[in-house]
Amino acid sequence: MNDGPLIVQSDKTILLEIGHPQATEARHAIAAFAELERAPEHMHSYRLTPLGLWNARAAGLDAEQVLDTLLRYSRFPVPHPLLIDIAEIMSRYGRLRLEKDPVHGLVMRTTDFPILEEVMHAKKIAPLLGPLIDAQTVVVHSSQRGELKALLLKAGWPAEDLAGYVDGTPHPITLTAGDADAVDSTGASLGAWSLRPYQAMAVENFWAGGSGVIVLPCGAGKTIVGAAAMAVSGTTTLILVTNTVSARQWKAELLRRTSLTEAEIGEYSGAAKEVRPVTIATYQVLTTRRGGLYPHLELLNDNDWGLIIYDEVHLLPAPIFRMSADLQARRRLGLTATLVREDGREGEVFSLIGPKRYDAPWKDIEAQGYIAPADCIEVRIDLPADERMTYAMADDSQKYRLCATSESKTDVVEKLAAQHAGEQLLVIGQYIDQLDEISERLHAPLIKGETSVKRRQQLFEEFRQGIIKTLVVSKVANFSIDLPEASVAIQVSGSFGSRQEEAQRLGRLMRPKEDGRTATFYTLVARDTVDADFAAKRQRFLAEQGYAYRIIDAP
Repeated sequence: MNDGPLIVQSDKTILLEIGHPQATEARHAIAAFAELERAPEHMHSYRLTPLGLWNARAAGLDAEQVLDTLLRYSRFPVPHPLLIDIAEIMSRYGRLRLEKDPVHGLVMRTTDFPILEEVMHAKKIAPLLGPLIDAQTVVVHSSQRGELKALLLKAGWPAEDLAGYVDGTPHPITLTAGDADAVDSTGASLGAWSLRPYQAMAVENFWAGGSGVIVLPCGAGKTIVGAAAMAVSGTTTLILVTNTVSARQWKAELLRRTSLTEAEIGEYSGAAKEVRPVTIATYQVLTTRRGGLYPHLELLNDNDWGLIIYDEVHLLPAPIFRMSADLQARRRLGLTATLVREDGREGEVFSLIGPKRYDAPWKDIEAQGYIAPADCIEVRIDLPADERMTYAMADDSQKYRLCATSESKTDVVEKLAAQHAGEQLLVIGQYIDQLDEISERLHAPLIKGETSVKRRQQLFEEFRQGIIKTLVVSKVANFSIDLPEASVAIQVSGSFGSRQEEAQRLGRLMRPKEDGRTATFYTLVARDTVDADFAAKRQRFLAEQGYAYRIIDAP
């Protein structure tokens, strides 16, 4: 019997003892194939799922390596049936392969004819297939490549897509090293720069796999990874982003880091409809409906793109998932800080965008000095007697809003802001009336949905330059906002326990500070309410990345 940090159980759960000397090493090893479920103080719980094991297989990890990890770190003997089960689940990936045939076009091949027979007789899959060529090969309708992969995944036979990609329209793009006098939008020196080792590895892994997802912490340079992939591709590129502010940040970064000029980069948003060799489009404009149709989705298909980049791929709207099924002949790169989707559609990301090709643990990037260390603090507040009674008598649908917007939280925000006077501070929340009051009390500007793009850009720029020290933001600022000098965030309310939102909000602080200081991330939580339940759920993602919350009472 080993004295390892893991307890591996036959129900596919893995317990990790946090206090064990090998805990960090073991956590990194199992993160490649197991999903964190719960993260109390002393013992974290992970689960083995088919999707997690297939992602590991697509990333080049085989069953022998997974089993070796479990056996090496497990304190007790690993149940033998579980070892067999893992090997069998992982062996399912790639037993069906999509390939290009010089005579028949797109085909699906197998070395195991009964599997092919099984899927050919599945009611939803059969219409996507053409005639059988031989006992191991069937013709696939090329327009059904994405839909077929999605259905095969649901059937438990994830196909390995080796059918290749169209080249797209050539358009040379190179990374530019810059010069010693170059500065970015904050006035900070860019100097001569090069890809960081993990960025270069992410691009290499993506390109070797053809399509897929790269997972990197906020502030670790996902945009630069996208630019480097574009340079390798050397083709026209469509970049899909969350909002117009993000589109303009992408454009500014591409102008700084690549050979692209203003004339080569187009914005396709509510404000402009420019189609150029590199086009940056917002999810919002592409999913605008008119008469039941999506008139702008044709942008995806009507141009000969060689590469499509999905920024914040974990937010991909359903219509773009459907269109992505038609884009399987084009290289697709998903970028995100977390592959967690609250709607459970990780399987669609896997089959329609591609499997996870690279995932860098936040703590590893932090240890290399590329993102700032963070101190995560949960501040527990007590509801006043009158608010407690209102909460107790409220319908379930109203309870979270009532406790999340307690007047006590606004008082605590004022005290914490005073403690951090002079620092670049963000207050982040969900409910606009609460944020309006906080904005008034702190004499700080508020960015919300109705704030114009021009005003948002102005306020973000003033915050970057230190003209504004405090900024109050709604969930519109969760994603793709570059605020390098933000060092303190106070989260007053969130989206019902969303782990992806927690990761994005902490990510607003992760860009390294010039003086090397630690970022501080406060979450205000009402004690004895659903607020505490949702907070515990949100924190699972951060626990997986190695961050621990300290809990303090409200000042």
